Amino acid sequence: MEFNLSQVLLISGKSILIYLFIILAIRLFGKKELAQLSVVDLVFILLISNSVQNAMVGPDTTLWGGMAAATGLFVINYIFKWAMKRFPKFSNAVQGSELLLIYKGKVNKENLQESMLTMDELHAAVREHGLETIAEVDLAILEVDGNISVMSKDYQVKTSRKRRAHKMIVKSS
Repeated sequence: MEFNLSQVLLISGKSILIYLFIILAIRLFGKKELAQLSVVDLVFILLISNSVQNAMVGPDTTLWGGMAAATGLFVINYIFKWAMKRFPKFSNAVQGSELLLIYKGKVNKENLQESMLTMDELHAAVREHGLETIAEVDLAILEVDGNISVMSKDYQVKTSRKRRAHKMIVKSS
């Protein structure tokens, strides 16, 4: 196993380009609930990761090749996280912004369409928050992390869902 600096830098650079391409592609083709992947989404993510592996490391399956790819990904991820924290406009360009899905029991169909969620998925999210109908929802927002926040009972009860666990927060007046 021989260390070749130019090969390591090439692999790191290709990994960074693939990272940037995947972010751009996700932004262009839309995102929905990234926090809860459907079977189709999971298969897609697995196939994308497998399909770009060769573009990143090529025939170099050495330890150095893997470390170079990982290092490039860690570096660009750190830079993106830093830039998103420092520059809100950049963060909005990369992650998008939250979308209002329901306001006072009425579905915002334009935002629902933009989020690429179906009515069935929205109904399921409302039920997962402990409500039976959309009419009971005062406010539902698709957050930038892909979770849907739901507020009900004149904004006194906010529920948020993460990985099938339910959490209820009650504001005191």
